[in-house]
Amino acid sequence: MKAIRRPDQYLRLRGDIWHYVRRVPKAVSHIDDRTLIYRSLETDSRKVARQRRDIFAYEDELRWSEAAPSRFKATPREVTYRDVSHYARSLGFNYEPMESLISRDTVTDLLHRLQTLEPLKDAPQAKEERDADALLGIAKTPTTTITQAMELYLSEIVADELAGKSPEQVKNFSKIKRRAVANFVNINGDIDMRDITREHAHAVRKFWHERIHPQDGSKPMSGSSGNKDLGSLRKLYRRYFEHIGEEERENPFRNMRFKDKILTKVMPFKDDWVRSRILAPDVLDGLNRQGALLCMALIETGCRPSELANIRPENILLDAEVPHMRIRPTKDRELKSGASVRDIPLVGVALEAMRQAPNGFPHYQDRSYLLSASLTKAFKARELFPTNQHRIYSFRHSFENRMLEAGLDFGLRCTLMGHRNPRPEYGDGGSLVYRRDELLKIAHPVSDALLQSYPFKV
Repeated sequence: MKAIRRPDQYLRLRGDIWHYVRRVPKAVSHIDDRTLIYRSLETDSRKVARQRRDIFAYEDELRWSEAAPSRFKATPREVTYRDVSHYARSLGFNYEPMESLISRDTVTDLLHRLQTLEPLKDAPQAKEERDADALLGIAKTPTTTITQAMELYLSEIVADELAGKSPEQVKNFSKIKRRAVANFVNINGDIDMRDITREHAHAVRKFWHERIHPQDGSKPMSGSSGNKDLGSLRKLYRRYFEHIGEEERENPFRNMRFKDKILTKVMPFKDDWVRSRILAPDVLDGLNRQGALLCMALIETGCRPSELANIRPENILLDAEVPHMRIRPTKDRELKSGASVRDIPLVGVALEAMRQAPNGFPHYQDRSYLLSASLTKAFKARELFPTNQHRIYSFRHSFENRMLEAGLDFGLRCTLMGHRNPRPEYGDGGSLVYRRDELLKIAHPVSDALLQSYPFKV
């Protein structure tokens, strides 16, 4: 593919959405009847637009290379290799390098391949060469280290999957994947993807086994940490070779998993603790006001902290007949699942908090890691965690416990928590009036002293 000379080459912003815009060269007009390519990239993110632009530009130039090979002749080595793999399978064979074919005890397979080529001798030269490359294993095998494969994975293979994520979500996703590759490289070196064997996978497993089951008395790590690495490597290996057309390659990281014996159970806050300690006047004085208000809103909504940190002003409806908030995905941020989409009535201290934050919490938007760190630090400094099994997430556990103990309907509990309901779906989960009236049964009392203190009054 011709090099992209400028970062935003072929990109045009129309309204909030980026488009791929490019004139079709005259040299290929006889095979491409478009004069101007104008294609929506369906994103308002410049970074995502550039990734999608690269994919579309490559597809166009791959097509044009048939008519003007001298102008559009450079193709990525992975795609060339993928093509010959597909050609071999279309002729009834798997692609194998020549050295593998001639090293066998029998030449039967090689003879079958030569016999298949015989009728093709009168075909156009380009087709004859292509089929010979595919059947006789003489295409150049690509060399890609595991580090290079990870870069390809993040920039191209999963580009569509990352398109709907926010910068923070992409960063967290990439961090886990890059850590797995970094650990592999530290153990085995930055070796070619084709050279990775079961022994290399066992070396990674041994590395984690020694940390999950230490013999020197050190604190054991959880099995889930090792599973994340092994799972990331397993998926990278599978998706990379699918990308270059070798779907049938055996995965060296297959069937490797640790049983996680360290279960850290998050405990819910007791009602008395919330009312006497966390809802005490001025207890959060000194904490960023948005963080303190958000903490108050968590108590009566059961939201995940990241959901509140990223709520948009248009999804906070304080003037509605039933004040409520809408948990929704955006173009640049996914929710955990489809069930996470929900409407939550605002009652008690959550309603009072959102009245003070009608525009949401922009300080923490796409920075939920900062919110978690700030609240955790503040709670520890004020001794607001009863035990070391309590977290900020304990508010969510408490919310569900209170609904359960008050006898709220199971389907309503699933709806308000954003959990998938395994029962058949009927109706819409009840009106906002119904939901509000049910939540009022479990709402903590809000004292005048609290409303006259920080963060409600400054």
